[in-house]
Amino acid sequence: MPASFQGNVNPNNEMIDLLIVGAGPCGLAASISAQRAGLNTLVLDGASVVGTISHYPTYATFFSTAEKLSLGGLPFVIATEKPTRRDALAYYRAVVRHFEIPVHQYERVTSIERSGDAFVVHSDSRANGPQVHQARAVVIATGYFGSPNYLRVPGEDLPHVSHVYREGHEAFDQDVVVVGGGNSAAEAALDLWRTGARVTLVHFGPTFDKKIKPWVLPDFLNREKEGSIATRWESRVARIGRDAVIITSPRGEERLRADRVYVMTGFAPNMDLLRQVGVPIDPVTGIPAHDPETLETTVPGLFIAGVVVAGYDANKVFIENGRFHGDKIVARLLGRGAPPEPRLSAELDT
Repeated sequence: MPASFQGNVNPNNEMIDLLIVGAGPCGLAASISAQRAGLNTLVLDGASVVGTISHYPTYATFFSTAEKLSLGGLPFVIATEKPTRRDALAYYRAVVRHFEIPVHQYERVTSIERSGDAFVVHSDSRANGPQVHQARAVVIATGYFGSPNYLRVPGEDLPHVSHVYREGHEAFDQDVVVVGGGNSAAEAALDLWRTGARVTLVHFGPTFDKKIKPWVLPDFLNREKEGSIATRWESRVARIGRDAVIITSPRGEERLRADRVYVMTGFAPNMDLLRQVGVPIDPVTGIPAHDPETLETTVPGLFIAGVVVAGYDANKVFIENGRFHGDKIVARLLGRGAPPEPRLSAELDT
């Protein structure tokens, strides 16, 4: 164990062994790993526990089985094969209670700075105002939600345009344009159609992106074939008006009537805190400079976990493998060898 980690836990919690920024599944898992190693932890989040999942579509179903979303060996028991958003929220609340994870919800980290061999973490608590914490090591596990990949076209900031999809009731009997070619776009289009909206999906590619959920793709293709959902492949949004979306395609410019627009183009991880401390970010991949074996950045004692590890390619890190990032970090802090990488469900199916 490094010298800075020797000694008893401070009963007044003046110095935290491992402070984790982000209370998503990967941040919670890192806290569990650290606590089991005898390190005291604190988790800070600007929103609620697993806030990203709380913003999933109301009726979302996970690709992974419940077992592969579980943390710390606590069983994730459901009556069906795949857990829903509601199942996951209930489970992760139970995880926090079961492992007694110290989480400060609605306390947003505003800055991190080095102070000798430790870090000073400044935050803003909704209830208590500005806060200051000291930590020997810090993990950035902030996920990606909240920083959408904007189209950067005129009209994208209009009130009927959303980068988040919850459910289709608000679009009943309206003309809707969904932009994107991934799972989020396909599932939103299907749900909107079932809710009674007139849906057109627009995507710059010739078909959907890879890794569409196997139960979603045939459903969508059947709706497209029968004409229930219109599609505009190889098309890009040029601008958005109050009642229409203007697109360009190999066929020229086209006006699509739209009472509501859902831009389902994904999110990019927020790297502001890492840049602030001096961690280089690859301008092409968005990946912070780090050791893949330990997840330690170029700033000693500062680690990354979860989707932040993958930069702009969020499809490389899921809860399935991100939940083990804490084990790598703790192994580094204790001077042990890194554990092996787990295999994903998608890999096991091929």
